[in-house]
Amino acid sequence: MTNEALVTRDDHDNVSILTMVYRPYNLLGPKLINALVEQIEAAQKAGSRAIVIRSGLRHFSAGADLDIFEKRVAAGSGDQANESRRLSGVEFLRFMELLPIPLIASVHGVCLGGGLELALSCDYIVAATSAKIGSVEATLGLHPLLGGIQRQAQRIGAARAKEMSMLARRYDAPTLEKWGLINLTVPEESLEQATMSVAQEFAQGPTLAHAATKELVHIAVNEGVAAADEAMARVQAPIWASEDLKIGLASFRKNGPGLAKFVGR
Repeated sequence: MTNEALVTRDDHDNVSILTMVYRPYNLLGPKLINALVEQIEAAQKAGSRAIVIRSGLRHFSAGADLDIFEKRVAAGSGDQANESRRLSGVEFLRFMELLPIPLIASVHGVCLGGGLELALSCDYIVAATSAKIGSVEATLGLHPLLGGIQRQAQRIGAARAKEMSMLARRYDAPTLEKWGLINLTVPEESLEQATMSVAQEFAQGPTLAHAATKELVHIAVNEGVAAADEAMARVQAPIWASEDLKIGLASFRKNGPGLAKFVGR
């Protein structure tokens, strides 16, 4: 099976929809990660201003590809160097978090283990109310390996992060929305419409300003507010030369706030 068959891409009004179709359950491993990176880069090259990651199968992702773990156990090492990866697990999450384009995860079915870590690397998570979500690696004698623990702690605090990773429960989406792990829950029949509405809202925004926001948030949560303050001038520099800022200011003067039609440059 080729990488191209694992993730498909459709473009609609500056939004790229990446659909995972790695049967049977979109198990996260080098093959699926490589395919996602390839399609995200293609979407960026095509000028997409928001990217949706969804599943075309029954579930968003049932977790990690266990064949990887068995090979690591046989080798007695967690080294990823011989796994045909373009990016290591941590490099993949950083690639997602620092991508200068908003990423939206659209979750249905089960979203477990590595699948949840994938969703957490996105900027916005919308989930069907029927979705079941959790960090279940402890049932295998593991814990989240890509960086899910840290990202849970950022979103919901240390106590809840330890609960999720150590008890390995499956939670309903509305509960995790209340905790702040995900952004929005909607009925399953409304998931596609709600996802596209959010994605289009991101895509119609000032893309360079969004990229700066993503980078400053990443610095703040990883290095602290002081580091983000120090980085502000550098990170914000492209905004001052952007076409979107000129459009926004002109629109405000003429029509008031909220009516600018940004072009993403």
